[in-house]
Amino acid sequence: MSFTKIALVVEYEGTRYHGFQWQATKPTVQDELERAIRKLDTKASRVVAASRTDAGVHAKGQVVSFWTRSTLSEWTLVKALNYHLPDDIAVKAACKVDASLNVRRDALSREYDYYILNSDTPSPLSRNFALFLAKQLDVEAMNETCYIMKGEHDFISFASSLDGIRETVRTIYEAEVRKRGNFVIFHIVANSFLPHQVRNTVGLLIRLGLGKRNVEYFRSIMEAKSLGLAGPAVPSCGLYLTKVNYPGPLGEQI
Repeated sequence: MSFTKIALVVEYEGTRYHGFQWQATKPTVQDELERAIRKLDTKASRVVAASRTDAGVHAKGQVVSFWTRSTLSEWTLVKALNYHLPDDIAVKAACKVDASLNVRRDALSREYDYYILNSDTPSPLSRNFALFLAKQLDVEAMNETCYIMKGEHDFISFASSLDGIRETVRTIYEAEVRKRGNFVIFHIVANSFLPHQVRNTVGLLIRLGLGKRNVEYFRSIMEAKSLGLAGPAVPSCGLYLTKVNYPGPLGEQI
């Protein structure tokens, strides 16, 4: 029986997981996905993800791929996997893809949002999904700083570690802070990200939004090109991988 390559769009709440990538002794999203897939096909391959989200990070549009002998239709596969998955992980869509597709390398860009509950009082309903901050943020000042990071730059100052990564230049296509009710939302789109880059960026933007730092300080951090200088990182609870973008027909499918 021949194998078919399948891509899935996956949504998950990352609260109880130690990130996406499989670990021997800790719960991960990859482990749960592979358990569900093996219920349908014991010979299916390991899962490959477009972005390896960290512990506690959520996803609305993670993309993964795997090889399977299953002949189920895409929609039947979605329903079957969701039957076997825990309530905090759901497959939103499935499609057959070309054998040459690499969901990580072929992605054009990744989109992330970070949610801050900027309110006088905390919300127990949001505690696993947004960072609570009572002091009001200057969104206009934060957006002025976002302009600086757009384009191609060396972002090593915003990485907590490199984990063997040699190239630290990344291209940011969009960076914006939005106000929605009591929430301040940082939206960023880039070709890829360094470890903890988004969370370190948000941490520095918050200090700027509180008037503790200014635009020139942010610029000096970027220009220093010193590992971890932008930290500390904000907690992972407010971070969401919202979308992974691909070219052409595949992008339309996903």
